[in-house]
Amino acid sequence: MAGALLTVAASLTAAAPGPVAAATAHDDTAGQPQGFGDAAALGGTGGQTLVAPVVAMAATPAGQGYWLAAADGGVFTFGDAGSFGAMGGHPLVSPVVAMAATPDGQGYWLAAADGGVFAFGDAHFFGSTGGMPLNRPVVGLAATPDGKGYWEVAADGGLFAFGDAHFFGSTGGTPLHRPVVGLAATPDGQGYWEVAADGGIFTFGDAVFHGSTGALALTAPVAGMAATPDGQGYWLAAADGGVFTFGDAGFAGSMGGAALANPVAGIVATPSGAGYWLLPVTVPSKSWTVPGSVIHNLITAAGSPYHPGQRVVALTFDDGPNPVW
Repeated sequence: MAGALLTVAASLTAAAPGPVAAATAHDDTAGQPQGFGDAAALGGTGGQTLVAPVVAMAATPAGQGYWLAAADGGVFTFGDAGSFGAMGGHPLVSPVVAMAATPDGQGYWLAAADGGVFAFGDAHFFGSTGGMPLNRPVVGLAATPDGKGYWEVAADGGLFAFGDAHFFGSTGGTPLHRPVVGLAATPDGQGYWEVAADGGIFTFGDAVFHGSTGALALTAPVAGMAATPDGQGYWLAAADGGVFTFGDAGFAGSMGGAALANPVAGIVATPSGAGYWLLPVTVPSKSWTVPGSVIHNLITAAGSPYHPGQRVVALTFDDGPNPVW
């Protein structure tokens, strides 16, 4: 599949695009989620030798734990998060790009770039786009409130609904200034937001527009979003760790302005809505592979236009034998 969007970094040092917390700036050298507000730092993959980078995160219902998912399907548990299985060590057609937990925290789903879905614990499989030709790769996953369905969103904004998840519309087929990088569902499951890399917000169903960064000049692209518990607001997180708040989403701090060893890949809210975690991408020092896909080392790969010390936030390339940088 061509054109998979992958967030990676050779070197990233950027100014804060939004307000910076009064507290001391956080640092992601430990390779762990950074907590703000009532989000507790419960550990990460720092110090571990990773086969593939961590790309996704989900929190437990109590907010006292979380799961981290790697691109090869490996799952790491922290706090009160239980281990229910993983795809690490199993052949994958495409790398894992997203995850979502079941409402009771006794299971989770992993979604791959080709739309394949893998269910563990009490998470049930309701269908996927795995094996279907997609215009653009899947970049996000969100579960319905009762855990009996889920949505997948692709980089072109195409939306795929399974189980009791309903289709309320999408930006698929609509020209976009920047690719979609994620989605969040409303609390009642009757709507969802899609967010693009420029911070543009697209609303569907009962999802309400509270603002966006679509018209702002950003230092780094938006990497993900999270909705508040009542659905009356949301947070956007940029790759440089900046956090933007809209509606009733409160600002609890950010990593904007800090020298990051790795870019931020997403944001996960606590169940109370009084805090959130930012997820730095843990990039292995060497190139790594998932059967069917190759993620090339930015510096050493043949034909790469990037060089040591150059600031790189994200790129798109074909995952075939001859990557298009």
